[in-house]
Amino acid sequence: MTSTDTITLEVDDLAAAERFYAAFGLGALVGLRAAREPTSGFRGFALSLLVSQPADVDALVDAALGAGATALKPAAKSLWGYGGTVQAPDGTIWTVATSAKKDTGPATGRIDGVVLLLGVADVAASKRFYLDRGLTAAKSFGRMYVEFAAGRGPVKPALYRRRALAKNVGVAPEGTGSHRIAIGGATEPFTDPDGFAWEPAPVAARP
Repeated sequence: MTSTDTITLEVDDLAAAERFYAAFGLGALVGLRAAREPTSGFRGFALSLLVSQPADVDALVDAALGAGATALKPAAKSLWGYGGTVQAPDGTIWTVATSAKKDTGPATGRIDGVVLLLGVADVAASKRFYLDRGLTAAKSFGRMYVEFAAGRGPVKPALYRRRALAKNVGVAPEGTGSHRIAIGGATEPFTDPDGFAWEPAPVAARP
């Protein structure tokens, strides 16, 4: 395993989720399938869309809200740039952010990168777990945050302390049941120490 090839979200209403992600502009980014297990509260992860300028943040956030998402953190300037957080009708949390604080032109609609933020109990232990499975650490900030290289896949997986991640996206940290996400890229299926399931990527997603 050297990359994150696909992200599959498990949802209660498949048709409604397909309409939402098409309107959000992410229909090609995520896979969807019917949920098989219950969940409640924070699911322990968030997906972060990285874009080039504030206009692109606003365009994506407005598209999500217009399609039925809930604003968790309105788009605003911060120390690190500009961004906002929304929760899709299926419960998935999305952040949209840029390091730029000023626009250089009209919104392009382009997504420059995707980071899958996994909320974990012990960042150091989970880092060792993933390094042993072939991922390469690209950024590391002690026991708070680790970001892995994307490899051949489109998504960078990252580890964040669960409580810190929940606070960052604006929700309570408590949650039970299924994470409602499957990550494609493993050679053989496995589940990490925090219950996140990895599975072989579909053949079409492999080079």
